Amino acid sequence: MPEEQSILQRGLEAFAELGYDHASARELARRLGVSHNFINDRYGSKAAFWRAVVGAALGAQLASLPQPDPSLDEAEQLRQIITGFYRTAADEPLIGRLFVDELNRDSERLDHLYEHYISPVLQTLVSVIDRLVASGRMRPVPLDVLFFAVIPPVAGLLEVPLARRLGRSDAASPRQLTATAEALAELVVNGLLATGSGTGR
Repeated sequence: MPEEQSILQRGLEAFAELGYDHASARELARRLGVSHNFINDRYGSKAAFWRAVVGAALGAQLASLPQPDPSLDEAEQLRQIITGFYRTAADEPLIGRLFVDELNRDSERLDHLYEHYISPVLQTLVSVIDRLVASGRMRPVPLDVLFFAVIPPVAGLLEVPLARRLGRSDAASPRQLTATAEALAELVVNGLLATGSGTGR
C-alpha cells in the first residue's frame, strides 16, 4: 500500500474508533507512526487531515455506487441504488462508524459530509422517487423522513457485536454480507412502495 494511502487508511481507522474530538494530534501521530508535527506540516491541521481522510474514503465509495439503469423499471432502479449503497457500506464499515459519530454533531464536518456525500447520494435517490410518486406508485415522503428510512438500516451491516447477539455468525463472509445488504434493501424498498396508491390505502 502506498505511503499516502496507508496514512489515510490509518487515519480513517483512528477517527472511526475514537471520534474526531478524541483523536488528538498526539494520538493520531502515534497511530500513524509519525512525528508529532507531521499532520500540521503535511496537511495544515487536524481538520484538514480529517477532510483528506474522508475524501479518500468517500471518493472511492461514491465511485463504486451503481448508477440507475434507465432501461429498468423505476422500482428496480430504486432497489438497485439502495442495494448498491448497502453493499458499499458493508465493504468499508469504518465510514459508517465515522458517520455515526458525526451525524449527531452540528459542525463544519457535518456540512462537509452533507455537501460531498449525503447530498449526491440523495439526489440520485430522489430523482427515481420523484418518478415513482408522479406515477402514483409511491406516496410523497419528506426528505428527512426518506433519509432516515433508507440510511440507518445500514447499521445492520456495521454493528457486528449486536448482530452476533441477534444470531449472525461470527465469521460473516462477503457473500453473507451481500445477502444481508440485499435483504435490507428489499425490506426498505417494499416498505416505500407499499405507500403507493396501488395498495388501496
